[in-house]
Amino acid sequence: MTEQAIPAVFMRGGTSKAIMFLAADLPRDPAQWDDIFTAAMGTPDPYGRQLNGMGGGVSSLSKVCVIAPSSREDADIDYTFGQVLIRERRVDTRSNCGNMSSAVGPFAVDQGLVQASGVQAVVRIHNTNTGKIIRATFPLQDGKPRYDGDLAIPGVAGTGAAIKLDFLNPGGATTGKLLPTGAVSDLLEVQGYAPIHATMIDAANAAVFVRAHDLGLSGRELPDEIDANPALLAHLSAIRLAASVRMGIAPDLAAAAKSTSVPFIGFISPAGDAPSLTGEAVQATNIDLTARVMSSGQLHRALPLTVSLCTAVAARMAGSVVAEMLPAQQSNAPIRIGMPSGVLTVDADVVQAGGEWAALSGSFYRTARRLFEGRVWVP
Repeated sequence: MTEQAIPAVFMRGGTSKAIMFLAADLPRDPAQWDDIFTAAMGTPDPYGRQLNGMGGGVSSLSKVCVIAPSSREDADIDYTFGQVLIRERRVDTRSNCGNMSSAVGPFAVDQGLVQASGVQAVVRIHNTNTGKIIRATFPLQDGKPRYDGDLAIPGVAGTGAAIKLDFLNPGGATTGKLLPTGAVSDLLEVQGYAPIHATMIDAANAAVFVRAHDLGLSGRELPDEIDANPALLAHLSAIRLAASVRMGIAPDLAAAAKSTSVPFIGFISPAGDAPSLTGEAVQATNIDLTARVMSSGQLHRALPLTVSLCTAVAARMAGSVVAEMLPAQQSNAPIRIGMPSGVLTVDADVVQAGGEWAALSGSFYRTARRLFEGRVWVP
């Protein structure tokens, strides 16, 4: 078998890892990229482990990012995200990865695509998947990104330099509308199941939220428990497909099944003491609500960052499935979300004028690290 070596960098961004490519090192025709990405990740793998590639057998570890000089005047770089499926030879580019967005700015500076000086860099990122702008702010040392620091994020051992991500005007990233159905809450008809109350929202990525209670869950379950329940997984998948059609993402259920990324589906519950993957309990007094989110058919071991933004935006909208889970005296402080790896805090600026809701921005702090630089070999 003849193989080719392609320059690449392996990075962690937030609670995800991805192979980072420069567009200049890939074929000029993007139609040829998928074969490279799936081979590099070790997909398809019927065993679900991706041992023959760089993937890790879970959705958060099977990702690629392609970076290029920006095609827009209001951005410094273009960033294209690809979610590489594990058991299928397919790459889904319908959504963005918020966690990997934290690695994009530092990568661009390290690779010389963006020149930076002083004590911090500000990189304007155009995410080509959604057409949205993300502003990344991170510290520098001698003109290079500084990765060491004292910020700890749930789901990642150790600490790192704080990378602030501002998602600007995130509404309508997938569908063109913050509320694709026009309502903050709907009764969603689901084929083969009873109708279910849902909030369908599109901020940085499209997502549908339902009450954990309506699924017969506490909302505090850990990934292994959810992933071992095929009946529940089938129900969640049916809700996701129904929401895809209702939101206008897909014309019918068959087309909806071809996209494994958007809409994401999450189930929400009020704040409560809950176990975490570290063995340390998440205390109800330290959170405002609890969320669990499916990613490519698996329960995410933390939270997709873009879906955390959707959660925070929906939490600001009276009458949404998310807002009804908040304490009665909830202020406009950042939303603290309990999830399998601990607590994630996200801020969202949401306004209502003339009966219309608008999301102005959403902000997070993440860490990232450059893990390996070299060449990835693919057939």
